[in-house]
Amino acid sequence: MAATLAVIGAGTMGAGIAQVALEAGWEVRLQDVTPGAVERARERIRDGLTRRASRAVPDPAQRDGFVAGYLAHLRDAPSPAEAAAEAALVIEAVVEDLDAKRALFAELDEAADQGTILATNTSALSVSDIGHGVRIAPERVLGLHFFNPAPLLPLVEVVRAARTADWALERAAAFVEGWGKTPIRCADSPGFIVNRVNRPFTLEALRLLHSGAATVEAIDTAVVEAGFPMGPFTLMDLIGIDVNLAAARSLFEAFGRPPRFRPSPIQEELVAAGRLGRKTGEGFYRYERGQRTGLSARFATPPSAHPPQGHDGIGITDRLVLAIVNEAYRALGDGIATADDIDRAMRLGASHPFGPFEWARGTGLDEVALMLDTLAAEDADTFRPALALLREVRGH
Repeated sequence: MAATLAVIGAGTMGAGIAQVALEAGWEVRLQDVTPGAVERARERIRDGLTRRASRAVPDPAQRDGFVAGYLAHLRDAPSPAEAAAEAALVIEAVVEDLDAKRALFAELDEAADQGTILATNTSALSVSDIGHGVRIAPERVLGLHFFNPAPLLPLVEVVRAARTADWALERAAAFVEGWGKTPIRCADSPGFIVNRVNRPFTLEALRLLHSGAATVEAIDTAVVEAGFPMGPFTLMDLIGIDVNLAAARSLFEAFGRPPRFRPSPIQEELVAAGRLGRKTGEGFYRYERGQRTGLSARFATPPSAHPPQGHDGIGITDRLVLAIVNEAYRALGDGIATADDIDRAMRLGASHPFGPFEWARGTGLDEVALMLDTLAAEDADTFRPALALLREVRGH
């Protein structure tokens, strides 16, 4: 008999996770308090499976049966308790509100078997805080952070909360691996791996733009030429400038408002003006029918400001990568994950062409420390070499 997954929250992420489990042969119970949400999720899943079928099933006449076969294992549930009653795993994907998630986990704790794993897909909140009210079996609470779109992106961050048991972590990782995903274990810390370590990819680009040191197009072009799939401004337009700003604000507050995580005033301005990227037709670029038609008029002329000093000889992409490398070493020093796992997470979750430690060691640690020292003269909080990096330099 196939295992059962309960997904609480039928938005984009909940539907994507449900599709992943269905394709792996699981039974799925989907629940959402919003009227019509489960029906919309079912259609989203149907569309996703149909796209899969167009590639996996050569005969068009058989594709409807392919999709229907998976959808037969998807059922809605009237309440979280009923969704969780027979589940081996529950994944919560509701609104990013701590009180709402705590209340939900307390309900799931009462309803689910003590061997059922209770997971949150949060990207911004502490997993330990979410599970704070779980009393019966707190050791089965953990994070399973999927990346959007869940059916396509391979990474899942498996997050150990304060009371998570080894058996729960390993069982959850095995479930995820059985779904064809790559589980990477990490500690419960703001941003986990990818959302923390990759934050400089956009924030440092925004600082360069704001200073007048480089234009939107120059930065995006340099980054793509270095092997990244898209530049930071193209990426922000794609995911939504409001979404990116919310993530930056969350990390800024969670770490005690350090300057390196301070949200950019450019993002604040664009969000206030309703220029959120592709979904509104304008962000850093302009769009018509989803296709880019040119640069936003707001960025056609670079701002009149003095470029930052001390970066002569350090190119745009190297500057962004150095900021990422330094944050990766900070995360390593904080015990968030191993260097190898951070490298894998950045390749799989952020689609980077290389991991930060791979790049640093290939470039030469002494050279990396020297470049960081150079840049630290203008921005110490971002570029002052991390202690874990300095220890590694001394060790060589």
